[in-house]
Amino acid sequence: MELQKKVHVIKKVVPGSIAEELEIEAGDRLLSIDGAEIEDIFDYQFLIQDSYIEILVEKPDGEQWLLEVEKDFDEDPGIEFENGLMDEYRSCRNKCIFCFIDQMPPGMRETLYFKDDDSRLSFLQGNYVTLTNMSDHDIDRICRYHLSPINISIQTMNPGLRCKMLNNRFAGEALKKVDVLYEAGIRMNGQIVLCKGINDGAELEYSIRQLMKYMPVLESVSVVPVGLTRFREGLYPLEPFDRADAIDVIDMIEKYQQECYGKSGLHFIHASDEWYMLADREMPEEARYDGYLQLENGVGMLRLLLNEFEESMELRQKADLRDGAGMQDISYREEISIATGKLPFPYIRRMTERIMERYPGLKIHVHPITNYFFGEQITVSGLITGQDLLAQLKGKPLGGRLLLPENMLRSGEDVFLDDMRVGELEKALQVPINIVKSSGNDFVKTILGE
Repeated sequence: MELQKKVHVIKKVVPGSIAEELEIEAGDRLLSIDGAEIEDIFDYQFLIQDSYIEILVEKPDGEQWLLEVEKDFDEDPGIEFENGLMDEYRSCRNKCIFCFIDQMPPGMRETLYFKDDDSRLSFLQGNYVTLTNMSDHDIDRICRYHLSPINISIQTMNPGLRCKMLNNRFAGEALKKVDVLYEAGIRMNGQIVLCKGINDGAELEYSIRQLMKYMPVLESVSVVPVGLTRFREGLYPLEPFDRADAIDVIDMIEKYQQECYGKSGLHFIHASDEWYMLADREMPEEARYDGYLQLENGVGMLRLLLNEFEESMELRQKADLRDGAGMQDISYREEISIATGKLPFPYIRRMTERIMERYPGLKIHVHPITNYFFGEQITVSGLITGQDLLAQLKGKPLGGRLLLPENMLRSGEDVFLDDMRVGELEKALQVPINIVKSSGNDFVKTILGE
């Protein structure tokens, strides 16, 4: 396949890096490495690994420099590009019946409506891809560079049903790419978005058994319930799962976990945290998560939080005893509040009760927030908007500080999904807001004002 020639504008040179020593500057254009044209970040990352490389750059005046570089194997030259992928982002061509983006209300920021289905983002950011947007050329490069892991949105191993669920007549055929990746030894993780009456029950059992054939190269598969907002007019009719459904899903998954563990030493198939909360069952023990392979997909997040919380509390108790301080000697006297989603609310409340028992001077109000913006079926913290927080916290006891989890905010910013800023909410509620990071230790430290 003949590729169109590309040049890549350098956005930044890392101070103290090889690139800075070579007098490469922002605004220069990278033309090739070792004479090879660079299609995207895959080629770049592969080509810079060697301990000796030749970099061809073009200065803004058109002068070209061929630079010889001797470095440690796999050492990064220290170049950042205008586009992180060094190519255009690939959008999704499917029209999945469960797509959350199709259930978004109008008038939100443009980036929230972009549907990515780019295999390169799977390696760089952990995104899940359907494989329908991957050419044979893409697959060849993944296998040649041995890039892994790749995260795949499987949904079902029934080809006909997959075509229906993704609204793409090639979606069933795309499953054959899993075989190619498996034969090349490319590590994979899978995801099944479960839709009631469609890919659950016997279809889920069939998919699990088919996917087990790819162990251990396919390291894990998560099963997550479909998220349904109130903005579904004109979309495929889907129903929410109830407690009885959740119990059935967990029972099936735990049955196959035992079988998979006996065969491969991995539990392999995992139910996301929502199933256990919906079923009103205790989270599995830490060992069952196989090192939290699917943490970013909502599998094991609460177990990890609870364990980190308990470890933090035990360490503090040991330190207090070592320093000769008893429970009553430790004076934390403050009234604060925490806002969270309805789903994690029982666990957050359990942890705060444990803290208040340990430190009697503390008074903590935990407020579960109903998601009126997206609809009451959405119960996780990460999709709560500023306007729902404002409407439901106004007039409630908030104490001297309000704690909010960082997953309510856009990554790296102080903005909620509806574009309200943290400062606006602080001003409206007349209370300082502390953002709590995701770990159990950070949870304790922020509550104690450390």
